[in-house]
Amino acid sequence: MSDETRKHRGERASRRTRKVLAGAAALLLAGLAAAPVAAAAGEHAHRTSRGDLVSVTPVADRGAGQVRSFLAEQGVDADVVRYGLRAYRLTYRTVGPHGEPTTATGLLTLPKGGAHRLDLVSDTHGTMVDRDYAPSASEDFGRVPSYLNAAAGRAVVAPDYLGLGGGPGLHPYMDTASSVTASVDMLRAARAAADRLGRPLTGDVYATGFSQGGQVAMALGKALDGGADRHFRLRALAPVSGPYDLEGQEMPALFDGRVNDTSGVLYIAYWLVAQNRLHPLYKDPSDAFRAPYAGRVESLLDGSHEQEEVVKGLAPSVERLLTPAFQERLRHPSGAVLDAMRAADRTCDWKPPVPVRLYAGDGDTDVPVGNTRTCARTLAGQGARVRVVDQGAVDHFGSAVVSAPQVVRFFDAVRR
Repeated sequence: MSDETRKHRGERASRRTRKVLAGAAALLLAGLAAAPVAAAAGEHAHRTSRGDLVSVTPVADRGAGQVRSFLAEQGVDADVVRYGLRAYRLTYRTVGPHGEPTTATGLLTLPKGGAHRLDLVSDTHGTMVDRDYAPSASEDFGRVPSYLNAAAGRAVVAPDYLGLGGGPGLHPYMDTASSVTASVDMLRAARAAADRLGRPLTGDVYATGFSQGGQVAMALGKALDGGADRHFRLRALAPVSGPYDLEGQEMPALFDGRVNDTSGVLYIAYWLVAQNRLHPLYKDPSDAFRAPYAGRVESLLDGSHEQEEVVKGLAPSVERLLTPAFQERLRHPSGAVLDAMRAADRTCDWKPPVPVRLYAGDGDTDVPVGNTRTCARTLAGQGARVRVVDQGAVDHFGSAVVSAPQVVRFFDAVRR
């Protein structure tokens, strides 16, 4: 069983309870924020720009002690906690993979205390197949970085990405470009929401993210450094266990034993189904997937199924999931398959002008540490100064658990 599957299985019972609690909190908090934001939204209803704020919904109000308890339940060091927090679901305008107008959701978390004007942390999450597990929808492991950084005194944005949380449509998994546009537009929406909530932002951005989100964080940093929005200045970059090198590391690792079978099946099925909507990878699912999986894989990955259900509906290994011909296409990629890989593999080819730390674990059998080492070499080749923080023999989720408090301390040190 993969690290991700074990984690999700252990959380399933608590998720539903927490969603109920979050809903109750939203009702209790509605008077604090929803009314003024709704009025402001009405005043600007004619605007349809990217990043425009559509709505703000309070979802959590936690004291510092409650935050520490939540982190302890997740096995995370809570020494950095200084404040309680309030969290809000933002709905905002953005664009889809082809530039079409759409909306997305995400979580804005603010400390109850600290400076009046707040620096901003962008936290981008890892692989999620269930839209209801997104940060703005569920108080689970995905909120750990948001709660840690907010309780340390910063505002935090955690975009759900397209097609997850309350966003319409299907999630374009590992489509870096649309993940970045959704993340930049979330920063814009958060700026407006924070102003209306009386906690304006300084414009300084500290970017982190885990797994899929580690790769998105690196790409977001690159976009901000390239002037994606003049209001925001990148100050530090701290991704955790990102799949930065699909072509050279992650895809080969599916077949050489470095990625465990369960995670490998989940990732490659999700990637192929999502990328096929953007690139002509296959004409019919049977071109890529063996029977009986070809007949169910796309419906399983429609955003409405929990990860455990998806895993149970697929093959026990990549070799038994994919046709021999398609396995060869992945082992020796060319054409659209290679294009899809390389579109995601350009996130480390720049020179960050800010401190960079890349966190990873040697025991990771979801996203092997070779991804991080490749990224570090690529950044160094551009003249960047980057430090790799090797967390030792920890698994995928273990790298996140150990790294999250360290990232907060790193951001503290940069700010000083």
